[in-house]
Amino acid sequence: MALRAEFENSSDIGVFAKLTNTYCLTAIGGSEAFYSVFEGELSETIPVIHASIAGCRIIGRLTVGNRKGLLVPHSTTDLELQHLRNALPDSVKIQRVEERLSALGNVIACNDYVSLIHPDIDRETEEIITDVLGVEVFRQTISGNSLVGAYSVLNNQGGIIHPKTSAQELDELSSLLQVPLVAGTVNRGSELLAAGIVANDWTAFCGITTTSTELSVIESVFKLNESQPSKITSNLRASLIEAMS
Repeated sequence: MALRAEFENSSDIGVFAKLTNTYCLTAIGGSEAFYSVFEGELSETIPVIHASIAGCRIIGRLTVGNRKGLLVPHSTTDLELQHLRNALPDSVKIQRVEERLSALGNVIACNDYVSLIHPDIDRETEEIITDVLGVEVFRQTISGNSLVGAYSVLNNQGGIIHPKTSAQELDELSSLLQVPLVAGTVNRGSELLAAGIVANDWTAFCGITTTSTELSVIESVFKLNESQPSKITSNLRASLIEAMS
């Protein structure tokens, strides 16, 4: 199910957190209430790591990651990188990226299999995304916006994207990503979906001002009301995809 949370009176929790199937990053200096929402839901299955990037707390917008890896901007300090390395599961690769568009979370959207990226991202960065995150990469815009990471949230079962996306574009993106997509909003009508939602395959968190209608759309597209996907199916799908590629 999807839970509501806030970070220091802000509903933009996606700015201060990053959630995948193998780890969750939360910004340092939040309230106990903020951490307890995440830890209560996740701590039995995945580590919840308190972190900063380049001394900033907007870790959700600066980083991008999935089950296999985490990419952080070149401004990340050695100390922060070491802290993340120590706290992340051994199976997760982490890499610093030299990229002009350094708010990686705004310019890259991904799940465990595919990634949409800003059309102007460096070729070198594209190769790192493919290598570290183990995904197929597509240069794309969403409803005319290049900030694909800000206007979409994906898990392996579905995705929610900018509310003004046309039906034709929804279909095209859906067949590209191989998951069902819906156009929607968060936090009482906000188009900045990634700022208001973080999701993985079995749970999602969204801003405290999210309406119950928005919440039910989020739960339904991410298929959160169904039981937690078994590890066997996830691994089977991963090995099938690897065999095909």
